[in-house]
Amino acid sequence: MSLVYITQDIHLSVLQPLTMDSSDPPFQETYKALFKKVANKGPTTPIVVEERDLPVINLGRLSLSKEERRECKAEIARASREWGFFQVLNHGISREILEKMREEQIKVFREPFEKKSREDKYLDFSAGSYRWGTPSATCLQQLSWSEAFHVPLSDIISGTRGCKSTLSSTMEQFAGTVSNLAQKLAKILAEELGHKSTFFMENCLPSTCYLRMNRYPPCPISPDMLGLMPHTDSDFLTILHQDEVGGLQLVKDGEWIAVKPNPDALIINIGDLFQAWSNDVYKSVQHRVMTNSKRERYSTAYFFCPSYDTVVESCNWPPVYRSFSFREFRRQVQEDVQKLGHKIGLPRFLV
Repeated sequence: MSLVYITQDIHLSVLQPLTMDSSDPPFQETYKALFKKVANKGPTTPIVVEERDLPVINLGRLSLSKEERRECKAEIARASREWGFFQVLNHGISREILEKMREEQIKVFREPFEKKSREDKYLDFSAGSYRWGTPSATCLQQLSWSEAFHVPLSDIISGTRGCKSTLSSTMEQFAGTVSNLAQKLAKILAEELGHKSTFFMENCLPSTCYLRMNRYPPCPISPDMLGLMPHTDSDFLTILHQDEVGGLQLVKDGEWIAVKPNPDALIINIGDLFQAWSNDVYKSVQHRVMTNSKRERYSTAYFFCPSYDTVVESCNWPPVYRSFSFREFRRQVQEDVQKLGHKIGLPRFLV
């Protein structure tokens, strides 16, 4: 166990000129009004965040004896109930695919910002896939110091051009292998609830899922600047591959903890839809990303989602949540973010 200290000294460095790479989004210029609001405030008490290991599950045990398989599945369900997060080893995604994905991701993020912000002109992605900062931010607590390509897999699978780029081909290969893992985990979690359901196989197709490539540029302004705001994921499952830099934090027992990076593992977390489907048995927990003052951080997330018309219903009675479509859920989240600056999520759909 180790401790991560967040010192909250924005006022000391915000007045210093920042040296930003041409590939970095113009955070300081765009959000200068927000930085001015806190420039004259004094330092606050340091926040101490405990660094802990997530539960680690060896999926290789699923191919061993009946008893080993049973225990492995029980561990997956227990971690989903008690943590909402866990790590998996022997996950079936080759190191070669993970390294190739990372190489292509770094390559595209190192393009000049002006080129990335016109991504529909040079990539096979829909307009609006490239995102950075937080357009709706009214204070620094709502600002995410990060950039991302949030891509519907339908863009990659169909391809908007005759020949795909190396990036698109790599993304498709990565998503295909990770999709198999997501289906396997969803099936296990359903069975552990007593439901041998074909729901996920029928409704969560590769074409309905999303891939998000994240980059968190170095942030010399403050060590407590958020790379990604606290949130829960609006999907069934998220599968994350991250580098060794660290910065991911989640809420455990009402307190924020920092996740210790494990380069050999993939991180799995439960999303809002699975919490609703499981009738609150599995937990979709808040998580965030903190920035690093000197090192950039990369991660790739696969969001296991259904089609927009898919109706999510609690699998047990009495239901905690009313039935809703994925389209309705996304629309409500977007409306709340635009009006309130943050997501409400599942509480909107309580019975």
